[in-house]
Amino acid sequence: MIIVGLTGSIGMGKSTTAKMFKDAGAYVFGADKAVHNLYAKEGKAVPLLRAVFPDIIEDGAVNRKKLSRYLQADPLQIQVLESFIHPMVAEMRAQAIVEARRQGAKVFIADIPLLFETVGENLVDKIVVVSANQSIQKKRVLEREGMTVDKFNMIKNRQLPDAEKRTRADYIIETDKGLSHARAQVFEIMAALTDKED
Repeated sequence: MIIVGLTGSIGMGKSTTAKMFKDAGAYVFGADKAVHNLYAKEGKAVPLLRAVFPDIIEDGAVNRKKLSRYLQADPLQIQVLESFIHPMVAEMRAQAIVEARRQGAKVFIADIPLLFETVGENLVDKIVVVSANQSIQKKRVLEREGMTVDKFNMIKNRQLPDAEKRTRADYIIETDKGLSHARAQVFEIMAALTDKED
């Protein structure tokens, strides 16, 4: 089974691309979805977050908007948060890899937004970077509910620049040329990966 790291900066279309890989037959693990589960009612991260930010816990779950406000006000808290969230996500990813192998999957897609920033490229066989024109990226992100220019810039500044990501990719999927173009690229990559696997 080939393990592929799927990454890309905010607003590049990574979630849509991950779904395309799933539709093409890959086993997909999403880091963002894993974090959502950790923050959900009775999630594994809830007790730890309650100890740090007691008032962000509502009905046993993390209020992500309140957490985001804390992190914007004090960006140093992001490192504290990531120091215990990232190992939890890594454990969930390892469990997913075991399950994918059990199911006989040929391609495992690890959808990891901060792949390079967390040195995650050492854990995968190939890297796919999802990319788009910067003006399209900004437009997509600012259309999201609750997003502001300041929040966008804070997130973007924590991510490796798109140009740098592209130089370190084995494959690039461009999402600013339409869904059919991106889907065709996904199928080409899947064909190449499964051919190597065979």
